[in-house]
Amino acid sequence: MKKIHNTGLKRELKTRNLMMMAIGGSIGTGLFVASGATIAKAGPGGALIAYAIIGLMVYFLMTSLGELASFMPVSGSFSTYGSKYVEEGFGFALGWNYWYNWAITIAVDLVAAQLIMSWWFPNTPGWIWSALFLGAIFLLNNISVKNFSTAEYWLSFIKVTTVIMFIIVGILITFHMLHYSSSAIWKNWTIGDAPFVGGFSSIISVAMIVGFSFQGTELIGIAAGESVNPQKSIPKAVRQVFWRILLFYVLAIIVISMIIPYTDPNLLKTSVQDVSISPFTLVFQHAGLLSAATVMNVVILTAVLSSGNSGMYSATRMLFSLAVDGKAPRIFANTSKKGIPRAALYATTLVAGLCFLTLVYSKTIIYLWLLNASGVTGLIAWLGIAISHYRFRKGYISQGCNLDRLPYRAKHFPIGPIFAFIICLVITLGQNYQAFFSDLFKWNEVVATYIGIPLFLCLWIGFKVKYKSRFVKYSDMHFPKSEHEDN
Repeated sequence: MKKIHNTGLKRELKTRNLMMMAIGGSIGTGLFVASGATIAKAGPGGALIAYAIIGLMVYFLMTSLGELASFMPVSGSFSTYGSKYVEEGFGFALGWNYWYNWAITIAVDLVAAQLIMSWWFPNTPGWIWSALFLGAIFLLNNISVKNFSTAEYWLSFIKVTTVIMFIIVGILITFHMLHYSSSAIWKNWTIGDAPFVGGFSSIISVAMIVGFSFQGTELIGIAAGESVNPQKSIPKAVRQVFWRILLFYVLAIIVISMIIPYTDPNLLKTSVQDVSISPFTLVFQHAGLLSAATVMNVVILTAVLSSGNSGMYSATRMLFSLAVDGKAPRIFANTSKKGIPRAALYATTLVAGLCFLTLVYSKTIIYLWLLNASGVTGLIAWLGIAISHYRFRKGYISQGCNLDRLPYRAKHFPIGPIFAFIICLVITLGQNYQAFFSDLFKWNEVVATYIGIPLFLCLWIGFKVKYKSRFVKYSDMHFPKSEHEDN
């Protein structure tokens, strides 16, 4: 494997771009559509506990990634860290897994866009919308990283503004400032089995939905290779992003639970095809906004396109980084004069073209098939972050390096990465645990959900067998002198 040392990428991403990428990446259909399902299944109290547990896990993952990315700001991120601090085959599998994850997710987003647009234009062929939006996303990523980040900033801004407005409106409704109601503020927390429904098993089940909702926060790591002054911008983004995301999610869940009882059947519906049942739509309708469904349709479409836009960026950079490290064909390491890895962009766009399978099958079937195909791949990346950081810090300390020389130091080590690893592993393995205990064992559901795990293991083992790679010893780890040695 011959590595390429001159990457050709341009450092043009500022702290505000990094922050909006991470916030925008984690605020999507998981919050706007599926959040109601967490309340319906576990009750308002159970949903809050699930968000608190997963939020704590994501906090530790973000701090782990912040330490790694500020110390070694490269576009390969998880793949590079896995290769240098765990095992080269592990990094290889992690990189290809992450590329596959986002390349497929772009296709998922484009099919979701078809479902959303059919709400307005039911007679227009869906593939036209996919072609239009895929072309727009491609162009944004093909011009320059600055144009991509600007577009992502404003798409994320729309989502963040919507969440803030939703929380404000919800608080006004809760305290009877927008309409009169004699019901007590905490009434929905006392009806039926509330605040906890279904006990601990329901909280675990809901945690799977919550884990999916938070995915995208790790985009900071991918963008590190093109950020301005990453030693300062990444720690700052990590510190600010997590608390804002958690605040948005926690307050949104509280608002929904205060206004809509967990027994409302609409909360169990999680399809992007019918935005009228989004908990956000229902709350805005309570405020008297008759056009709430139309407004939320626009916002959810924005969320989907933002996810596709950032997905195209992260998948392209990961494939590029794999090529730079000699783990992918060299052609994907080529960049334009503006620092765009165009060959990697073309390959990613080709996979995103799976959205056009809707020409043969129904939009809903293809949406669910692609969604299942991406499955646990995003969670595998999180596991990789926790493992890489744990071994990085252990190796750093074992070689006598000064922790004060780290641009950013993750707190609560080693508890943080260990806790994140355990919770993330539980979520990964429990994605569809019900299928194992049903009267009729559903092989198709199990395979669709967990196919990412054997694929990852095959890539890892295949690399190990071919190149005879071994786990990196702490004493053999390389740390750039400029980062830890005194002058």
